[in-house]
Amino acid sequence: MNSLLVATDLSAPSRHAAQRAAMLARQTGARLVLAHVLEKRALAELLHLFDEDGQGVQDQIRAQAREALSLLAAEIGEPLGVSAGQHLLEGEVMGSISMQADLLDASLLVVGARGAGFMRHWLLGATAERLLRVTLRPILMVKQAPREAYRKVIVPMDFSPWSLGAVRLAMAVAPQAELILLHAYEARFEDKMRIAGVNEDLIQGYRSKAQQYALLRLKQTAAEAGLAAAQWQPLLTHGEAALGILEQEEEQGADLIVLGKHGVGMAEELLLGSVTKRVLPRARCDVLVAAR
Repeated sequence: MNSLLVATDLSAPSRHAAQRAAMLARQTGARLVLAHVLEKRALAELLHLFDEDGQGVQDQIRAQAREALSLLAAEIGEPLGVSAGQHLLEGEVMGSISMQADLLDASLLVVGARGAGFMRHWLLGATAERLLRVTLRPILMVKQAPREAYRKVIVPMDFSPWSLGAVRLAMAVAPQAELILLHAYEARFEDKMRIAGVNEDLIQGYRSKAQQYALLRLKQTAAEAGLAAAQWQPLLTHGEAALGILEQEEEQGADLIVLGKHGVGMAEELLLGSVTKRVLPRARCDVLVAAR
């Protein structure tokens, strides 16, 4: 973790994101940078609305944003002894954030959950997907006010090429946490076998083999990631993956879920996988999407 970029709209939810990033910066020694984007289209509209006074209004908005960024940097950084860089950007929001992340070579993008009521779920998913369309960097969506370092982290495993990277990212972001490597398994053709009248004992035996194979793969992934036995535990659930992840979030008391960004082929390289899409807006704890 070399540098953390917080994309903030200076709202209360984004303040939580900045606080979490400051805690991570102190924990990992990473550089902390805050960025706020003023949309160029909105600034241009001010010139039209206020005519000759438009430039003065623009300058006032820029000054207020710089002051708010400086105040936020002080409020989150000083209690932890962390210095936060500040960038006031102008342009299209997603593109500006992505470009700034590239300029900083940010190890992690940190953003806050936005919206309220029935719109909140939609906004969370849309924000993450839009960012992941323009960047290949991991994104931490902060949903809770941070109080301590992450203690229990669920890392769902589907044994795709993304899985190992997700484990390693979890280790970097939460080095002191217990990692729960979760795999939701389903015996292939189980429903069809039951419909066909296959003996239930045979089906259970088939499911047991699928479970044993999944446990072996979890152990292999943990070993490849360099996890010590005391750092992690396996967790197998039977059934649909997204539902199992959300159920275990509550049952395990997890404060972070680390998901992989899955794609098949070039056409889907910058799209969120179906499980990630379903878990991201519904999870109550923070969610980290591992882009690589």
